[in-house]
Amino acid sequence: MKQPTFVPVGVSGGIGPFRSNWKPLFKQLLVWLSPFVVFGVFLLFYHVNPLRLYGSMVQSTFGDLYGLGEVLLKATPFILTGLAAALPAKAGLVNVGGEGQLAIGALFATGSAVFLLERFPAWLGIPIMLLAGALGGALWGMLIAALKVKGRLNETITSVLLNYVAGYTVAFFVHGILKDPESFNWPYSPEIAWTLRLPIFDGTRLHVGFIIAIVLAIVVWYVLAKTRLGFRIRVLGSNRHAAERAGMNVNRTYFWVLVAAGALAGIAGMIEISGIEGRLRPTTGVNYGYFGFLAAMLAWNHPLKLLGTSFLLGMISVAGNTLEIGSGLPASSATILMGLVLLFILGGRRRAKR
Repeated sequence: MKQPTFVPVGVSGGIGPFRSNWKPLFKQLLVWLSPFVVFGVFLLFYHVNPLRLYGSMVQSTFGDLYGLGEVLLKATPFILTGLAAALPAKAGLVNVGGEGQLAIGALFATGSAVFLLERFPAWLGIPIMLLAGALGGALWGMLIAALKVKGRLNETITSVLLNYVAGYTVAFFVHGILKDPESFNWPYSPEIAWTLRLPIFDGTRLHVGFIIAIVLAIVVWYVLAKTRLGFRIRVLGSNRHAAERAGMNVNRTYFWVLVAAGALAGIAGMIEISGIEGRLRPTTGVNYGYFGFLAAMLAWNHPLKLLGTSFLLGMISVAGNTLEIGSGLPASSATILMGLVLLFILGGRRRAKR
């Protein structure tokens, strides 16, 4: 009779626990490093030393407190617009409207600051301005939600198209009633009062909006993971028919999830005005919604993992200036690197699932 073979716990195929534990970590590391290797080959064609350039990029972003602050500053709107994409995704929706919701949130926040809150103290004016930004984004998200629930239109298409409408809406106001009379015909609003600017950390341009973004990410994670409402949202995203059979009001859930997503992106617009620019321009927050959507995809719509992917995109975005100076390539080349990171990470996750 053949003797039974005993394999110790943690041993895969008799090789040992070392390989079984380190193999997934090695694959993950390979996925993260591969886009930088491919981009390095691209740099070699332009006679640029990729190792020296990567060293300069790391030095510019992590070499001092100011550089780190710039990375966190860039990551802040990515986190909030990423949450605006991740929350609907948990309900089975695709919201690509963070760009427009951020713009309308910035418009509402600026309008309230210019026409209403100029003489308000900071402890009262900033929260009201934040609520105004959230309201603007929520109303824009409500438009997408109404078209989804009442008009039965695809939210992906409507949210993308409404981004353009939002941009033209902001341009209409900064060329009209919000235009600064002292702007020498440049289209931007008057500067908001200094009492309405977010406090910054010494030695950097980083403001407390970054803390607001982190708190909101934790709140969204808690709601999705620990509450009954979050459970219902996740059930709906997993199987709409099962949610309907369980008696869930699917359309109502869709509606309020999209409204909440719009409010999150609207807060990002307020933070851009109060924390960075100080006035509204037609270009305020341009492409931040799309970068946030990219960050959400990289994190597989997990609110806490979104913090890490937003930080990564913020680092690449800030390092784009070094890329332009050190290689002679345009700063937009950093977008190529972002795209490579997305492709490799999504490809690695899909292979792991199979």
